[in-house]
Amino acid sequence: MLKRPIFIYTELSPNPNSMKFVLNFELVPDGLSFDYPSHASALEEGKISPLAADLFQFPFVQRVFIASNFITLTKDEQTQWEEVLRDVKAFIKIYFEEEQPVFDQSTISKNTVVVSANESETVQKIKAVLDQYVRPAVESDGGAINFHSFDEADGKVKVLLQGSCSGCPSSTLTLKAGIENLLTRMVPGVKEVVAEGV
Repeated sequence: MLKRPIFIYTELSPNPNSMKFVLNFELVPDGLSFDYPSHASALEEGKISPLAADLFQFPFVQRVFIASNFITLTKDEQTQWEEVLRDVKAFIKIYFEEEQPVFDQSTISKNTVVVSANESETVQKIKAVLDQYVRPAVESDGGAINFHSFDEADGKVKVLLQGSCSGCPSSTLTLKAGIENLLTRMVPGVKEVVAEGV
């Protein structure tokens, strides 16, 4: 049987320590993403990723983020991308040529997205705006944004920023100038947007 060819290209992200490794096939079902801030997190029940665990074997890797058809790696301050890029790309290529798994089977089944009918109309609108307008832009920068919660009383939306957005100097600006602006204009009742876990 012929194996599929594996192509990988890299894209810089707004976070200088994060690099996006884009593949020519899907790694994760659309709308799902997995953020691993440490080697131990790649082995946690419910989100086990042999790929992420192996990428942490590179001593400079500080975070692994997997979504859609890309992997975003965040490195330490001391290492320069030029020094390590070729080795990382070669590792990822060989990993997939050997048909190694991205996730443990239990990971995907536990993380399928469920839309709740109990959500208020405002929450449904917030999620729709995030999915339609914000997620594609954030993913193109090697990150992800997920809805966390909405407080009807004070109009505050909490979102989770992952991947290259986590710890990125420009993510706060993007959050306030871009996402907050968009949501306050498009969804009545939203007054503020804040990030959880940045």
